[in-house]
Amino acid sequence: MKGIVYKSTGSWYKVKNNDGNIIVCRLKGKLRVKGLKVTNPVSVGDVVDFEMEPQKKTGIISKINTRKNYLIRKSVNLSKQYHIIASNIDQAVLIATITQPETLNEFIDRFLVSVTAYGIPAVILVNKIDLCKDAQLKQLAEWETIYNNADYKILPISVEKGTNLDEVKDLFRDKTTVLSGNSGVGKSSLLKKLLPNEEISIKEISEIHKQGVHTTTFAEMYDLSGGGRLIDTPGIRGIGVVDIAPDELSNFFPEFLRLKSHCKFNNCVHINEPNCAVKTALEQGDLSFSRYNSYLSIFNDNKRENYR
Repeated sequence: MKGIVYKSTGSWYKVKNNDGNIIVCRLKGKLRVKGLKVTNPVSVGDVVDFEMEPQKKTGIISKINTRKNYLIRKSVNLSKQYHIIASNIDQAVLIATITQPETLNEFIDRFLVSVTAYGIPAVILVNKIDLCKDAQLKQLAEWETIYNNADYKILPISVEKGTNLDEVKDLFRDKTTVLSGNSGVGKSSLLKKLLPNEEISIKEISEIHKQGVHTTTFAEMYDLSGGGRLIDTPGIRGIGVVDIAPDELSNFFPEFLRLKSHCKFNNCVHINEPNCAVKTALEQGDLSFSRYNSYLSIFNDNKRENYR
């Protein structure tokens, strides 16, 4: 039998079969250690083959079907291993906020590089626009300029006031979407709007630090009433950009990639090389300094990782 993994809780997996029934499954022993460099060989979104255990209501996963794509991050405790966040994704949506709390540009850029590197289209939802004053609205306009120039869609919303939520529903329709965001941005509140019949935990923003509290422990997939599936990912403070060579990193900054062919050297990494089209565009104000600073930060992180 075939099914799709809807939730992983470590050693057990909730698999939805072709009849729409959830079967709790475990992994066949030898699959668990078969040369895998990840902490979780099965992830939410995986299409798997499984068999029912004799005289039991549980199943055993015997095969993980080929993934069309996936998202991974570094394992928290095992720096040499990775954790698969989700697989078989049509789009990745990041919820960000300009205030209460403020999402850092570098957090956004690391997320975008991660998903772009695995061929996953990305969209940024900017929540809590109802709380934005003039300074925050100016920053919103800057974000729109920066990320539209990088070919990413950015949509201002207010989950609290219902602003642009119909557009969000249209965005998710008939697609498998990964939903992510730093803590406190309103991800759980949006889920409650989209999935009113599910039990979604919401915790208040810390008044001291204006930061949220993570409420998701394991990734989980939900069916949307209008069609499509939504994967809720655990709140993570930073996404590891992995398996990207330093000289390939600029390929995942679309606005850099457009200029790369105009650089003097075809292996230009846009740092110290002469006649670099990216640095020229930066000096002329055609590229964002915040995006370039994120590029340098990720470049140096990956360079250190390659020499470990």
